[in-house]
Amino acid sequence: MRMYDIIEKKRDGKELSPEEISFFIEGYTKGEIPDYQASALCMAIYFRGMSEAETVTLTECMARSGDTLDLSDFGELSVDKHSTGGVGDKTTLIVAPIAACLGGVVTKMSGRGLGHTGGTVDKLEAIPGYRTSLSEEEFISQSKRINIAVIGQTGNLTPADKKLYALRDVTATVNSIPLITASIMSKKLAAGSKNIVLDVKYGSGAFMKTTDDAEILAENMVKIGRGCKRNVTAVLTNMNVPLGENIGNALEVKEAIRVLKGGQKDELYEVCVALATEMVALFKKIPPDEAKKLVIGAIDSGAALSKMREWIKAQGGDERCVDDESYLPSAAVIYPVLSPTDGYITGTDAQLIGASAMILGAGRESKDDVIDPSAGIVLVKKPGDRVKSGDVLCRLHTSDVSKLKEAEKVFLSAVKFGEKEPPKEPLIYKIIR
Repeated sequence: MRMYDIIEKKRDGKELSPEEISFFIEGYTKGEIPDYQASALCMAIYFRGMSEAETVTLTECMARSGDTLDLSDFGELSVDKHSTGGVGDKTTLIVAPIAACLGGVVTKMSGRGLGHTGGTVDKLEAIPGYRTSLSEEEFISQSKRINIAVIGQTGNLTPADKKLYALRDVTATVNSIPLITASIMSKKLAAGSKNIVLDVKYGSGAFMKTTDDAEILAENMVKIGRGCKRNVTAVLTNMNVPLGENIGNALEVKEAIRVLKGGQKDELYEVCVALATEMVALFKKIPPDEAKKLVIGAIDSGAALSKMREWIKAQGGDERCVDDESYLPSAAVIYPVLSPTDGYITGTDAQLIGASAMILGAGRESKDDVIDPSAGIVLVKKPGDRVKSGDVLCRLHTSDVSKLKEAEKVFLSAVKFGEKEPPKEPLIYKIIR
């Protein structure tokens, strides 16, 4: 078998066999196939696409390219939630303990933030003492004991995806639905969960900018996930506005705790209830209406909050932060950003707001940047709110005063004002079951 023939075949729009796809993934992962041939195949896939069968094979081959987690001991109860990335997205911190206290086993590997999107691992590391690295034995043992463990991704999880994504990033082949699907779903397959809920975001702060693109991606991932013998549901959620009020690692932990205490029933609460409902419906095999009642009950009874406390303690974190937020990092400087005009806030660019938080120290431009866990933004006003000149739009949190002016400038550039109240956008566009 020759790589030249595989490239030529896909260039001409023909379907690759499982053996050809396996040959490519195995050879490229081992370094036997050069970048120039891999990039040629990625470009051919970009233009010619892949069938469902091809995408299933590609996903499975990428999942098997490195370590895989065996969660068969948990049967049908293992459940995972994956977000395609956004600003202020702290849903894992909320939905994981809800699902766990209702009998699901949430064994989750999460990533770090890069650019305007935040990473779950960075948020968890804002909790003093929390260990994001566990051995596989510790990971499984904790999951058996308390139904929940969330760690950073292992070094050898889907190495084929790591190599391919880096290549696609510099060869203009990122925006290919089959390649995006295989990238996301291969990691989910390798992580082992039987049930997967996908939070597919759309809008200015998301990877997919339109509902049409998000829906195509979501339908494809659900189809491929099922083709790989997993139970998959996708929830399409709005990311034109940051999710919740707080952006930044310790700030988002504080907000997640508020939601689990039942003290914040807003858009963040609504999205988390929707995601947790789909998780519970999958692993319990019950209708979503029944699952939703259980989810709301888990929050109202305090069971989900107790599970969060137990989870933090099990991974070495200071669980006192659940009851007293003074145990979490706080910024040395809190700076109000004032409205420059009267009128309605008609819209925001969530990506720019995420960039403003990154400037303050809440995110990283390159993977080697060090995060300030206390840095971030607390939103005071959102689209639809009427403001007067001088009203506080948000508060910037940082430990470095020199970053305030640039962050303020970027934040203000993200806010749009007008004379008429804007129409309210739906928070949850669609659920694909």
